[in-house]
Amino acid sequence: MDTKTHWKKLINPDYIGAYALQPDEDLIVTIDYVQREQVTGTGGKKEECTVAHLIGQKPLILNVTNSKSIAKLYGSYIEDWSGKQITLYASMTKLAGDMVECLRIRPTAPAKRRKPITDDRLQAAIKSIKAGEYTTEKLRAQFELTAEQDEKVNEAVKAAMEE
Repeated sequence: MDTKTHWKKLINPDYIGAYALQPDEDLIVTIDYVQREQVTGTGGKKEECTVAHLIGQKPLILNVTNSKSIAKLYGSYIEDWSGKQITLYASMTKLAGDMVECLRIRPTAPAKRRKPITDDRLQAAIKSIKAGEYTTEKLRAQFELTAEQDEKVNEAVKAAMEE
């Protein structure tokens, strides 16, 4: 699929918007902190807004709809949102009689991702599985295995059962 450039990306605003996502793309982000601050809009208009500062992304101006979405996930207190993950997606909403793009927040928290396993740790895990000290279920629950790593585990278990 070709990646296209939204025209708003060329303006380089200070805040993340729907233009940052490709069509039908979700973006999982982690909230660093949330605070009220003065935002300068188009035409130089200054306005006090609630802003979620995101780790590794531009900040997100929180409207009431998105604030309620986060509150449903993590509670009403902005201090409790720090370190929490949300999933952003592009949508459309009516503004001043026009349909415009907007960012929305999915109503469910992103699934926790398992960490990848190093080859050294995988070999130690296989050794523990063969010794009966560890299980493949625990391994797969704790780590994200590549297809190649999963095959190594299956082969090792099969070989151990044949011994």
